[in-house]
Amino acid sequence: MPAPALIRIPTLNPTQGREAPQGSHDQLMDFLDKHPRLLVLTGAGLSTQSGIPAYRDASGQWLRRDPILYQDFMRCAITRRRYWARSFFGWQLMQQARPNRAHHALAHFEQAGRISRLITQNVDGLHRAAGSQQVIELHGRLSAVSCQHCGNALERDLLQQQMAALNPDWQPDVLGYNPDGDAELDASAYPGFNVVPCTVCGGDLKPDVVFFGETVPKARLAMIDQALTASDALLVVGTSLVVMSGYRIVREARRLDLPVAAINDGRTRADDLLDFKLGGDCVDALDRAVNTILTQS
Repeated sequence: MPAPALIRIPTLNPTQGREAPQGSHDQLMDFLDKHPRLLVLTGAGLSTQSGIPAYRDASGQWLRRDPILYQDFMRCAITRRRYWARSFFGWQLMQQARPNRAHHALAHFEQAGRISRLITQNVDGLHRAAGSQQVIELHGRLSAVSCQHCGNALERDLLQQQMAALNPDWQPDVLGYNPDGDAELDASAYPGFNVVPCTVCGGDLKPDVVFFGETVPKARLAMIDQALTASDALLVVGTSLVVMSGYRIVREARRLDLPVAAINDGRTRADDLLDFKLGGDCVDALDRAVNTILTQS
């Protein structure tokens, strides 16, 4: 049997390629004002003010322990136990998260007819909670779960109740929180956790998110391609674009000769493809620019 393919967590080489031209607030305002069919791509940096930790630092380097890979989750019961044990606590943090000023600003901009589509790499559901309708969740959403055997679907909140009922006396110490509904636990805690099976067939449950090593569904990629052709510019917000699924969108926008700008604190993988990049806090910059434009219009 051949050895499984090695899957590496992508990192950003800060010395590779040129940095994007430094933009200004006025430049961002002009960019937003000139492109009424704007496509927006958002990442983890947009949700940090909502209390959800980021994956990477400003240089694009991974901040957390290696995530669970799709192949390991699907073939190993011990890995699934570890995932759901950590998720039992991590989901409680996600339940408390609320949209911040940037999520609301983008929803208002869409309602004003200024956004053609919004693509998010985040799985927290905060764009929809803020009122955005034209959302493509590139990596899925944590709030939905499905059985990998019979396809039965359920909401994550219901699964949380089922996990609590099955583990009434399991109370390990939480050592910290990671992005996307993940918590740090001591390794000794996992054996005491009981995993909830599918209530229909007894099969294995998985959140409806794209794990590392898993492919984005083709239908979702087709929706993104359609969104690109229907838009007149791309704005990238709060992501270093290290992961190929996000970087690919910028490359395709450039192939279509769309202007591309970014708001991000630090380097991005696509710096050499950007017309300009505005650094600093993406929530403050986006909220200020959108509200100024909507007030003036």
